[in-house]
Amino acid sequence: MPLPHGTYLIQPPILPILSPHLPASLCSPGFKLFAHSLSQLLPITFKPMRTVPGIGWDGDALQGSSPTKVSCRAAGLHSFPKDLPQGVKHLDLSHNFLQNLSESRLPALGQLEHLDLRSNRLEAISGSVLAQLPRLHSLLLGSNRLHQNHQDNAVAFSALQGIEVLDLSANGLESHMVRGFLSGLTTLRVLHLHRNRLSQLPAGIFQGSPWLSELDLSNNYIMDIEEGAFEALRELVVLSLALNSLHCLSSFSLRQLQVLNLSHNALELFGWEEGRGPYLLQVLDLSHNRLLSFPQLPAAHRLVHLNLSHNFITSLDPSSHHPAQFVLHYEEMVSFSTSLGTAVSLTRLAELDLSYNCLQLLPLLFFHAMRSLFTLSVAMNCLQDITMELMTRDGDGDRNGTAAWQEDAALSLRSMDFHGNAIRALPRWFFDALPQLEAIDLGSNSLQPCGSDMGEIPGGGSPRSEPCTAFHSIPHLQHLSLRRNSLTQLLPRTFSRTPLLSLDLSENQGLAVPRVALEGLEHSLQQLWLRGNHMDNSRAEIPCLDELRVLDLSGNRLSLLPTGLSCSPLQTLDVSGNELPALPKQALMGWTHSLQALCLAGNPFHCCELGWLDALQAAGVQLPDLHRARCIHHRVTNRTAPLSSRPPWPCPQPWDGSSVLVLTTLLGVLLCAGCRVCWLRGHGMGILLPQPQTDRVAEGGPAQSDTEV
Repeated sequence: MPLPHGTYLIQPPILPILSPHLPASLCSPGFKLFAHSLSQLLPITFKPMRTVPGIGWDGDALQGSSPTKVSCRAAGLHSFPKDLPQGVKHLDLSHNFLQNLSESRLPALGQLEHLDLRSNRLEAISGSVLAQLPRLHSLLLGSNRLHQNHQDNAVAFSALQGIEVLDLSANGLESHMVRGFLSGLTTLRVLHLHRNRLSQLPAGIFQGSPWLSELDLSNNYIMDIEEGAFEALRELVVLSLALNSLHCLSSFSLRQLQVLNLSHNALELFGWEEGRGPYLLQVLDLSHNRLLSFPQLPAAHRLVHLNLSHNFITSLDPSSHHPAQFVLHYEEMVSFSTSLGTAVSLTRLAELDLSYNCLQLLPLLFFHAMRSLFTLSVAMNCLQDITMELMTRDGDGDRNGTAAWQEDAALSLRSMDFHGNAIRALPRWFFDALPQLEAIDLGSNSLQPCGSDMGEIPGGGSPRSEPCTAFHSIPHLQHLSLRRNSLTQLLPRTFSRTPLLSLDLSENQGLAVPRVALEGLEHSLQQLWLRGNHMDNSRAEIPCLDELRVLDLSGNRLSLLPTGLSCSPLQTLDVSGNELPALPKQALMGWTHSLQALCLAGNPFHCCELGWLDALQAAGVQLPDLHRARCIHHRVTNRTAPLSSRPPWPCPQPWDGSSVLVLTTLLGVLLCAGCRVCWLRGHGMGILLPQPQTDRVAEGGPAQSDTEV
């Protein structure tokens, strides 16, 4: 049977883990695993298209031109509006100041089906008012004050003979008040009671609403669930008990349930009631609890999504002992021990989250019976080793992973998340055990990749070197993250014969990527992250990658971009936080038809060399951080200016050819004259200069000479 309408568990593929910087926010990282929401099972939105003072409506006309949907949301109303059009079916009065619905006369609302009164100040509701709404099937009363007159309000609710959806969240209701509100609502199917003051669920509390299929009890103070509390709810398929104070659930018996959220409690034990057939549960969230071991799920044959993150699970080995600081508070816990029988029953499990626990050892054979397992997260544990089996058979088994993997023991996993552990090397048989693996996140570990010529060395490396992991010749691996592994040097052909589409090598400070390291990826790699490696020009020798679309070089020390990039059809490029004075025009010429977005802030660009910026803007390239980028004007005492606007200081103008020719000729004449003077003086010869006539008279010569014939 398919799940009811709504989204209960969101598990994105591994690819966003490997590309945390794009595209969610182009110049900043962000990712969240296992987003889970049950707070709004049936969200209803009103979008008024035409408005009058305080009222908006849209929708098809019931009669003539009358609208069927009216919105008075946040209209400042203190009383029920009177001038409503005929035939209204959906009315939104949320976020106003209504204090009661006790008017003796309402507008003609006999056709009303949905009424939204959330976020008002309602304290009292009259039964006569609700009796005038015979077709009402959805009533939203969340974030009001119905606890103040709960007895009278409970009596009024008996008039809701056809109600199917009821929201009573955030009304200050206590456990003893709820039974009265629900006593006569036999048609109710969806009930919201989150954010109230319920501390326990007594037996028979929901007996008046036996057809409930979706129930939200999250964000209360529930510590105790009495036997028989849900006994009347034979149709219940979605239940949220998240954000409560439950410590023990030892006899879970809701076999028809399909979605169960128990996250953010204090559970140390979760047990099932055996016998009477299998359970129909498909989604189970036990995250953010205090579980000490993998829960017993012997009859959960239909379980597809299981979230066990943020617990205290220390081992998957049934013979392991719990740390001394964990005390067994319940006698029932003695009979519950993890075993392979639990895993054998999970044949349909597709997604398993074990992140944020205390696992030190991961035995892959534990997951062998999970034939449909697609995604596994063991992130943020204490993993040091990955082994085959739960235990060594005769005390001398292969716990170091040196034996060959059995072909019939291959796992079906396609994406794995191991980030945030202490893994130094993966066993040589690791990728043989995962023939369908497409994506793996190994960030924040201590792995060192082998070169392609070191893959057959026992232990993954030479006897004199640190152990390494071979990432070449993995036929289906497409996405790999080695972010923050303290990598310093990639060896030749590290990823050859592995068809990687994305590779994350970010935050490995001092990393050197020689040109030969990425050989073999020229025709496959589409996304490459080298963020925050503090690489200079000599350590980033990227070859020609003719399929590369996304490149992150931010947070390095590059003053030039690698020359091999000019042949890549880049669409997104991040060069922020480097030492670039300008961007290469040659590369820009090749990117004008492909580049869509460029991050460039945090570089010392020259204010008088911004032709590349004009070319980018002319090509329509998005520059999302242009407002933070600045340039330096070296001729004006190194002053900076925003790159988004032209600097206010003049730049030197280049001379034309004629000016250069004249200057060259003038300099040549002066130089020649200077050389002749120096030559004459060097040979003892003077220079005869013209003398004035007064000087010649003083020497006795005639002032004037006549020429005689």
